[in-house]
Amino acid sequence: MTNFSIEKSFEGPVIGLDEVGRGPLAGPVVSCGCLFYNYENLDTDIEIKDSKKHTAKQRLKLFKFFKKLQREKIIKFHLGFASVQEIDELNILEATKLSMKRVIDKFKNKNLNIIIDGNFSLKYENINEKSVIGGDKLSLSIAVASIIAKVHRDRLMCLYNNKFNMYGWNKNSGYGTKKHIDAIYKNGITIQHRKSFEPIKSLLINNIRN
Repeated sequence: MTNFSIEKSFEGPVIGLDEVGRGPLAGPVVSCGCLFYNYENLDTDIEIKDSKKHTAKQRLKLFKFFKKLQREKIIKFHLGFASVQEIDELNILEATKLSMKRVIDKFKNKNLNIIIDGNFSLKYENINEKSVIGGDKLSLSIAVASIIAKVHRDRLMCLYNNKFNMYGWNKNSGYGTKKHIDAIYKNGITIQHRKSFEPIKSLLINNIRN
C-alpha cells in the first residue's frame, strides 16, 4: 500500500520521481517529480497507486484532484521530457535520467532529497537520493508522479496521433502493439519513431541494404 513512510525517513523536502515511456516505439520519455508540503492523509475516493493499476478514467480523475492540490499549495509537481532524438542519441536509460534532471531543475532548489522509482542513480548536483525498486507501489509521492506523467504522455501521444493516425497512438501510446508494428511495416516510420528500437532498427538496416 502506498504511503509516506519513505518520505518520512528523510529530513527536509522530498521529491518523488517517476517516468513514463521507456518501452514504447514512438514518442518521448516523460518524467514527473512530486513534492508534498505535508504528509497528511489525502481525501480521495480512489486509492492512489502505480499508474498502470488505474484505468484511464481513474487516472484523469486523480489528475484533476492533484491539480486541485497544487492550487491549494499542498503539493508541487513539474514535468521533464527527453525527445526521440535524445533517446536515440543517448539510449533510453540516459535519456530517462536527462528528463528527470530537467524535472529537478524546475524546482529551483538543490537543498532537497529525491526518491526515484527504479534501480538507477542520477548523481546530480550532489543531491541526496534513494532509488526504490517498485517505488510507485510504496511511495505516495512517486505514485502521484507516475500518474501525472502517464496522463501527460498519453495526451501528447493523442496529439501526435492527429497527424499520424495510422499507428493508433491514441490507443497504444506508442507501444509496440500488433496494429502499431503492422502499420510501421506498411507505412514506414515518422519523426516520432525511435530508430534505436527494434523492429525499427532492423527495418532501417534492411532498407539501407536494399
